[in-house]
Amino acid sequence: MSYDILQKMVSESSRFVFFGGAGVSTESGIPDFRSQDGLYHQKYDYPPETILSHTFFVRHPEEFFRFYRDKMLPLDAKPNAAHLKLAEWERQGRLLAVVTQNIDGLHQAAGSQRVYELHGSIHRNTCLSCGRRYGPEYIRDSKEPVPLCSCGGRIKPDVVLYEEGLDNDVLSGAIHAIRQADLMIVAGTSLTVYPAAGLISYFRGNRLVLINRDATPMDSQCDLVIHDSVGKVLGSLT
Repeated sequence: MSYDILQKMVSESSRFVFFGGAGVSTESGIPDFRSQDGLYHQKYDYPPETILSHTFFVRHPEEFFRFYRDKMLPLDAKPNAAHLKLAEWERQGRLLAVVTQNIDGLHQAAGSQRVYELHGSIHRNTCLSCGRRYGPEYIRDSKEPVPLCSCGGRIKPDVVLYEEGLDNDVLSGAIHAIRQADLMIVAGTSLTVYPAAGLISYFRGNRLVLINRDATPMDSQCDLVIHDSVGKVLGSLT
């Protein structure tokens, strides 16, 4: 019944927006962070929250890149049914934009064009000294513990670490899209990471949908809640 309700909402909407988190990519084999088998429940010398901070990147770059190469570069992952459905809706002119907390680039790989990556992307890496750009393969394949530019400068992945702010242009674009939407689908996120989770407050439409495996703090405020996998739900829609 809930799938039928969602299908009706999508069919009646001509300008909806999708806001997604780590749960959108788990069906592509990329672990999330906070579930029982997620990254935050695995054992490392330091907690992942510490490793993925700006201070740790500056002070312990070798340990940072050891973790980053091991856990944050899923370059063999492929888009799943959720990514593909969203790209299809965009081609049809119905989906305004994808707003994502993910850094894996799978939305673009599926064909989505209007993607606001709140937390950056593993596919962009920049020398902190000269600004030269590098692809993720360079980071993965570098023989140095800390990947260096040809100028000798340290390379930093263009991902937003803890203690760093979101990109203002990306944030503004995401807010604009959310404000224009009449339907907002929030999926695969625990809605506990701010400021990203706070973007829902900019939604002015009348249909707010939440798709997530587990309950979230926003469940009671949504018009429709489906506790299931994102790919399974979106893949069943037209």
